[in-house]
Amino acid sequence: MQIPWELVLSFAIGLALLCLIGYLLLVPMRFMWRLVAGGVMGALALMLVNLLGGLVGFGVEINPFTAMAVGFLGLPGAVLVVALKLLM
Repeated sequence: MQIPWELVLSFAIGLALLCLIGYLLLVPMRFMWRLVAGGVMGALALMLVNLLGGLVGFGVEINPFTAMAVGFLGLPGAVLVVALKLLM
């Protein structure tokens, strides 16, 4: 019994499409997980600022926007949030 080349070709194309769809679904999930992890790290950084700032009477509100700004931008985001709080 011989396997037709059309069948082999259709399986190869199907496998390639499956790999492509898997890749397209995986890339946005990596970005979302990175954004969520950055948001958690941002909230922790803001908590540290609040703990140290509490000694001198300074505090920054922790909400989803400030946590994502610090998580997405890192240390410059924390400096930005603290500077905005000082200006207000």
